[in-house]
Amino acid sequence: MQNNSKLASSIKLALVGGAVASAMTMPAAIAEEAKQEVERIQVTGSRIIREGSIAPTPVTVITGDELLSTGVANIGEALNQLPALGSTYSLANSGRFIGTAGLNILDLRNMGTARTLVLVNGKRHVSSSAGTQSVDVNTIPSVWVDKVEIITGGASAIYGADAVTGVVNFILKDDIEGLEVSANKGYADDSDHSKERLSVSYGTSFDDSKGNVAIAVEYSGQDRLRALDREQTSTSFTNLPNFDQETNGGPDQILTPNAGYHAINNAGVFNLDGWKTFNPDGSVRDIYTGDNATYTKCANCDYFNLREYTDLQPEFERFNVNFKANYEINDDLNAYFEAKYVNSQSTDHGQPAFFFFNSFNTIKRDNAFIDDSLVALMDEQGVDSIRVNRMLDDLGQRIEDDTRETQRYVVGLEGIVFEEWDFEVYGIYGQTDLERINRNNLIRANYANALDSVLINGEAVCRDADARAEGCVPVDIMGNGNPSQAAIDYINTVSTGTSVIKQTVIGGTLTNSGILELPAGYVGLSTGVEYRKEESQVFEPDNAEGTFFNALGEDKGDFDVSEIFAEVTIPLLSELPAIEQLDLDLAVRYADYSSVGSATTWKAGLSWEVDDQLRVRATFAEAIRAPNISDLFGAESQNFYSVDDTCKSSELSQLEDATVRAANCAALGVPTDFDSDYDSASIEGVSGGNLELSPEESTSYTIGAIYQPEFVDGLSISVDYWDIEIDDAISAVGAQDIINRCVDAPGGINNEYCTLLTRDETTHQITSIKQYALNIAKLEATGIDFDIGYNFDAFDGEVRTSFIATKLIDRKDYSFQDEPDVFEQQAGTLGNAEWQANINLSYNIDNWTVLWRTRFVDEVSLYTDQELEKNPNPNSSMGYGEYFISDTAVSYDFDSGVSLKIGVDNLFDKDLPFGTTGTGAGSASYDNVGRFFHATVSYVM
Repeated sequence: MQNNSKLASSIKLALVGGAVASAMTMPAAIAEEAKQEVERIQVTGSRIIREGSIAPTPVTVITGDELLSTGVANIGEALNQLPALGSTYSLANSGRFIGTAGLNILDLRNMGTARTLVLVNGKRHVSSSAGTQSVDVNTIPSVWVDKVEIITGGASAIYGADAVTGVVNFILKDDIEGLEVSANKGYADDSDHSKERLSVSYGTSFDDSKGNVAIAVEYSGQDRLRALDREQTSTSFTNLPNFDQETNGGPDQILTPNAGYHAINNAGVFNLDGWKTFNPDGSVRDIYTGDNATYTKCANCDYFNLREYTDLQPEFERFNVNFKANYEINDDLNAYFEAKYVNSQSTDHGQPAFFFFNSFNTIKRDNAFIDDSLVALMDEQGVDSIRVNRMLDDLGQRIEDDTRETQRYVVGLEGIVFEEWDFEVYGIYGQTDLERINRNNLIRANYANALDSVLINGEAVCRDADARAEGCVPVDIMGNGNPSQAAIDYINTVSTGTSVIKQTVIGGTLTNSGILELPAGYVGLSTGVEYRKEESQVFEPDNAEGTFFNALGEDKGDFDVSEIFAEVTIPLLSELPAIEQLDLDLAVRYADYSSVGSATTWKAGLSWEVDDQLRVRATFAEAIRAPNISDLFGAESQNFYSVDDTCKSSELSQLEDATVRAANCAALGVPTDFDSDYDSASIEGVSGGNLELSPEESTSYTIGAIYQPEFVDGLSISVDYWDIEIDDAISAVGAQDIINRCVDAPGGINNEYCTLLTRDETTHQITSIKQYALNIAKLEATGIDFDIGYNFDAFDGEVRTSFIATKLIDRKDYSFQDEPDVFEQQAGTLGNAEWQANINLSYNIDNWTVLWRTRFVDEVSLYTDQELEKNPNPNSSMGYGEYFISDTAVSYDFDSGVSLKIGVDNLFDKDLPFGTTGTGAGSASYDNVGRFFHATVSYVM
């Protein structure tokens, strides 16, 4: 057993640097001698209380104060800026899909949000995204966050499934005492964009400090920020062909500013004796396409700037009320209760309904609103109708309002039983309700009736008499701003969908950190059981069918899982040359799912303390991710695919050996002379879940070291190599891959891919494609995490520094795991920079604190190596360069309890990379707000 001096050294090591776990003293529950000689520490990444130990698995710890040191409105925005996390769902890009606006979901290693487990105080939290178990971290009370632990390596066996890439654990503050008020307000430098955050927390103890009760209320919000509101994001970019390539070489495409589509706009565009558009009065004029133009695009011309419909940041508000209480019933028993209510509202502005080379949007010669100039042109060209490309902006931009209400309740007992065992039993219920309102949803039939208008007795009316009888109002789309409000009301509808997500958890743990004494120390054991039920149901709008809105299926499903788990730490050797302490860590979890049956995860690790300065750790783990509800029960939803039919004779002729494909196409009934250009348009299909899915399987290992040199007091360095491989990854096969794998299968057409295609018996064209989730893919990622902390005294004050970085070595996506030589190397591409780092500096003297943070993202390519092998020079814009962005703040703490902080985010007003708006899944890593000034006033009593 370690003596006090050795323990003190270990504790010192544990508390220095962000990479190692923060420690907290817990009630003693081992032998009386141990109570007197050993201070026990709860170690992050483990349920066992260790004797002066530190994290047996790699952990990064960030305090709540550090996360809120900048002008972010929500703690999730700050977390997404850490090197280990991808910016998959932040406020800047959350509106990319239906029903996701306003979500902030974490994505460790950028391997998928479903593979990151988010916990609060080590316990599950209800999801905010229907059909998934993804937690919206905007629901976490920022004011009570003590620290956030990011855990990799064997986390699934400790905390449960879904942690195949790791765990993000929010640790909330314990007993809350006194009043704390904080108000933050910030403004962008070059726009009217603003953010604000207000929080009030109050807690008090009672009954001689046996009990504590606390409540916190938070509000945070931000204004909408449009791309047109900022000079650097308002410029329209598009790719144009390199017309000089044959003469001068260079890339195939040139990303060109001040360029865009000329073949569509808000007034209406048609091609008749050249491209033409409408003036506001409906008369016709030519479109100037300039000298650098294609059939649909041009530069320095009459182009349409689609960034008119790009939002850099959505309008967002969040209200959060949290309550907690605990009471010490006796020396060995404590009861606790937690409750929360969160209301978040986000508005996503998208493009209006539009028609682009679609015969649905046709104007006939006798249209009621047609101008004489167009009639003369049509007569001259001998046509009786024109097809109009148009953004229907004047009918209303499509807007999605998402309102989420989350409630969560936790009740539990914790304490000591049998004198030496720590126990905890708990119950959790959580529920999220989503109301999704889609405004200005075009009803196709009504639009078609309104568009087809004629003059009767000099009055513009809908041509169809039945439609007129049902209230049809004619619409004039020849010129921007011409539709009447009555026509708009007739054409558009509001579609409202709802979702309900429920989670029920009952569990308990039993822990003894000194169950058995061995020569090298005490054996620790933790075991427990947990029952969890997940339910999700999506109710789609009754009026969505036949609208511009895709017809989505109504997902409904649930599953439950019963789990038993155990963790043991065994001291192997101690107080030997080069082995101060060597421990073996083992963990196993058995789960029985109602959906996919039983599954086992496990972890083995070694923790080797070489001496007081150096510790080495290694883990090996196998984990699973059970399919979520949308994976399994996702209802068929309407989709559209742009594909090539590889059974066409023109496609077959391109193959050196078309024997297999030709035979399979013939077996499908496709004649050898079949050829068509039908696949230049989108093919309708459906996508959905699959009840036959099995769990994903993950294998991971880590090896690293923590070094605290005695000759540099206050310095801690940790380096960890990690490797994650996910087999049977759940993925939907691409529509083109479905076609290719059907007709290229050596065994004939009796394969799973051909069953997903439907062909017309007469034309032989593909009429429908079904796309379902399958266990077909594989993911791999390897890298090195660095975490360096150095704290020291200087100039009569205290300097605190930290450096957190990730070197991404490999990030491979295998679309088909049965093809091990065919993959996409994502490392070094957008969203997967090879190097990412955060540098934090603070200087505190008396009541003053000065903060500085610099974030670095390495240069990235916009193309994978595999894509560049096929085409080494596709575009003039091949990637984004190195990106540095710095934030600073200064604060002063008055003796009265009032604190004032003033800061500037993006101090040097770093521009976005050329051509991007920072709203994509990868490009959201870059700041799209610009220089941002903020101030915080707080009061603590």
